[in-house]
Amino acid sequence: MQKIKVFEEAKNNKDSNVNYKVYWAYENAKEAGNELLDFNDVIWEQDIPEIIEACRENNITTFTISSTFSSLITTLAEFERLGCQMSGLVKVKSCNTDYQTGEHQIIPAIKMEL
Repeated sequence: MQKIKVFEEAKNNKDSNVNYKVYWAYENAKEAGNELLDFNDVIWEQDIPEIIEACRENNITTFTISSTFSSLITTLAEFERLGCQMSGLVKVKSCNTDYQTGEHQIIPAIKMEL
């Protein structure tokens, strides 16, 4: 994962205005060893405009969604309505570690393009 200065600085700044969903996707991607941001938790529809804005502000044009929450289809439709396109399925490393191998689990994710 390429370091993004504003997110790195947000670690030590509790008053940072960084979007928390994008920040945690960044931190989790770094921890797992992914090249792209990966949203692995619920994304609420009302959060999507701010997620897109934060991505654009930080030149993030591609990210993944590996969460399997129940309203994922509605969320994907809202991303698409706001200008993001699904561009296929990819594999990403999960933040979870396989207890047998000690390695990050490999899971499917939806690749999104801004």
